[in-house]
Amino acid sequence: MTPELFIISKAGEAIKSLYNADVEAASLQVQVTRKEFEGDYTLVVFPLLKVSQTGPEQTGKAIGDWLKENVREISSYNVVKGFLNISFSNVYWNTLFTEIASSDDFGQHAPTGKTIMVEFSSPNTNKPLHLGHIRNNLLGWSVAKLLEANGHNVMKVNLVNDRGIHICKSMLAWLKRGNGETPESSGKKGDHLVGDYYVEFNNMYREEVEKLVSAGMTKEEAEKSAPSLKEAQEMLLRWEKGDEKVVSLWKKMNGWVYEGFDKTYRDLGISFDRTYYESQTYLYGKALVQKGLEMGIFETEADGSVWCDLTSEGLDRKLLLRGDGTSVYMTQDLGTAEQRFSEYKLDEHIYVVGNEQNYHFQVLKIILKKLGFAWSDNIYHLSYGMVELPQGKMKSREGTVVDADDLIEKMYNTAKETSLELGKLDQMDEEEQDRLFRMISLGALKYFIIKVDPKKTMLFDPKESIDFNGNTGPFIQYTHARIKSILRKAAEQGLEANVTSISSETSLSAKEVRIIKILNLFPEKITEAGNAHSPAIIANYAYELAKEFNQYYHDTPVLKEENKDLLNYRLVLVASIARVLVKAMSILGITLPERM
Repeated sequence: MTPELFIISKAGEAIKSLYNADVEAASLQVQVTRKEFEGDYTLVVFPLLKVSQTGPEQTGKAIGDWLKENVREISSYNVVKGFLNISFSNVYWNTLFTEIASSDDFGQHAPTGKTIMVEFSSPNTNKPLHLGHIRNNLLGWSVAKLLEANGHNVMKVNLVNDRGIHICKSMLAWLKRGNGETPESSGKKGDHLVGDYYVEFNNMYREEVEKLVSAGMTKEEAEKSAPSLKEAQEMLLRWEKGDEKVVSLWKKMNGWVYEGFDKTYRDLGISFDRTYYESQTYLYGKALVQKGLEMGIFETEADGSVWCDLTSEGLDRKLLLRGDGTSVYMTQDLGTAEQRFSEYKLDEHIYVVGNEQNYHFQVLKIILKKLGFAWSDNIYHLSYGMVELPQGKMKSREGTVVDADDLIEKMYNTAKETSLELGKLDQMDEEEQDRLFRMISLGALKYFIIKVDPKKTMLFDPKESIDFNGNTGPFIQYTHARIKSILRKAAEQGLEANVTSISSETSLSAKEVRIIKILNLFPEKITEAGNAHSPAIIANYAYELAKEFNQYYHDTPVLKEENKDLLNYRLVLVASIARVLVKAMSILGITLPERM
């Protein structure tokens, strides 16, 4: 039972005893006591004056006196106008802490029976993953884990954008300038190799546009008439018609990319329950477009293109099929949404996609509703801000992105350099050190990105993220390792944290009560973060808990405590902190080391 519910229950008993009246729990308002007043929780007295038929101070004092006399978990109270500030006794905090420390699944909510699909990553196969993809992947993964902690059945899915004009651009550039280059012959990861040819296509295209402009065309005319663009468009048409040569090349180059993607996912600790491919799903959308035409909610233009008029919704007209019959992203998203809700009977579908696609998902929901799908209301676009660097935004076409693989390697090297400077790894062999460096580097990267509210644009600084002090992943990892060191030393002395030996009468310091309060917030934070789809709430909760432990440990002897009962209590307390940190950070995909 939460502290709020405990007070509501006991206040109800007090009112029954004092005024012979039953009050609904909803009319009893309890909140955390404001910092400037003494107390743990505050009961708002004003709604009870009709029952008490006395003033707020008299009502508060009467209820406070009854609680202090009849409830041993309450030690004192004070009344400020219409607010009854209640202080809990050691009995309450010790009982609450025993429940926390004894619960193996503390923080894990009961099963809800709801099935939620989370789609994230969704890369294009014309380039490797970059820093923007990293935020997407880490956010998607941690949101999925957060929803699992809230008791939902969660499916993590990836939709690979493996078809379209952008893919054909890489293929065309490889045909023209690749000279048969492969990942094996070049020594490059496949996704990097294909990405290089996407950049090469844009170099070709720019050269052609400049030449046409020099010959007298306007820039707009030249951009539409460039031979390489026309060839890429023709290649896309041939792909959709199943041209054997085009499809064979498409399979080969995409195969290179998938091998590269898989390695990056493994390095990030990311996996999926199912991977969809646009090449296999876009036809579902075409069938829905035909359905919409038959229903009269779509219209065909003279060139054969199909549109949905959304002007009555305050939007514009949305293209669904091009005049040549090729589909657009919206077409595919319509089809995959229907397929997924039908196959898995989803209660909710979350799309983790950057905020530049806000309009797209607004339109998607409206069109699905027009098509008669009531579940369209259960689509949620988790819109997140872009990741920027000190030098500005990244541009794939110009090859100026921060590559995910390069960043992971840089983070590893920075973690290694920083850890070696601290000089605390002498007892570790090289293999153990390597595991630790990877753990720290990924912890730093993931935490730095996830601690920022998803809706905010963020500035990424690798060096700052590795800092072992402040609100960083390594700080929390170091805190956990520090606690584990205490527990190992205790074990060496024959001491073991024993929850069953905790006495409800143990006298607690203010710092110990504060830690119990923070620990007790964990399930509430799980709920809050799940409702907000924001793992940042869990990240910052973990930081506050780690920070509180370090302040406590600085001021409070643990292993030096001579009182055996108090020593055991403190061992259980720090062990519980470590356990909750592990649970919180695992939601973020971060592993905490046993030693650092």
